[in-house]
Amino acid sequence: MARSVDEERRAALLESIVDYVTAHGIADLSLRPLADAVDSSPRVLLYYFSSKDELIAEVLYRARARQRDLFATSLPRNPASFAQTIRAAWAIMSTPQHEPVFRLFFEVYGLALQDRKRFPGFLRAAVDDWLAYLEAPALRDGYTPGDARALATVTLAGFRGFLLDLCATRDRKRLARAVELWILALDAIPSPKELRHVHDD
Repeated sequence: MARSVDEERRAALLESIVDYVTAHGIADLSLRPLADAVDSSPRVLLYYFSSKDELIAEVLYRARARQRDLFATSLPRNPASFAQTIRAAWAIMSTPQHEPVFRLFFEVYGLALQDRKRFPGFLRAAVDDWLAYLEAPALRDGYTPGDARALATVTLAGFRGFLLDLCATRDRKRLARAVELWILALDAIPSPKELRHVHDD
């Protein structure tokens, strides 16, 4: 009879692996150095995660969950405006301490575009999961599902573009000004009632 997986040990090991992979990327990831870094062995890693690609998939899922947890605890609970939420989110994401996780995200995103079978489901989850997260406030504000998803798409595309630029250039001053202009553009988006009139026309 197969042993049951020690879920607590697996969870603790995954946290250490996420820290390591976030700092070092996956291009040259090898199980031996990884195992040494997290006080484990390649055999144990394969026992818990089946394969290197399965391990990477778990790392990406956990890194995304960390981001959600960060937003849940750091964003204003009762923001005065949509702009306040966007500014707070950018202030979190643009700090140097969070740059490694976004570098990892873009690294895997590029690899997945080249070989979708290597990270099955990653590209869809990288879009759909965040759209669902971002459209929820718009739905609460009264936007239709279609408009809420469109607004979430605009927001996600903006953040992703700015973050890619930040990872490439680290020009925070230029990007801070650009984000402010983007927020002004987002604030000009019609209200749910105004959009309903547009659709009716």
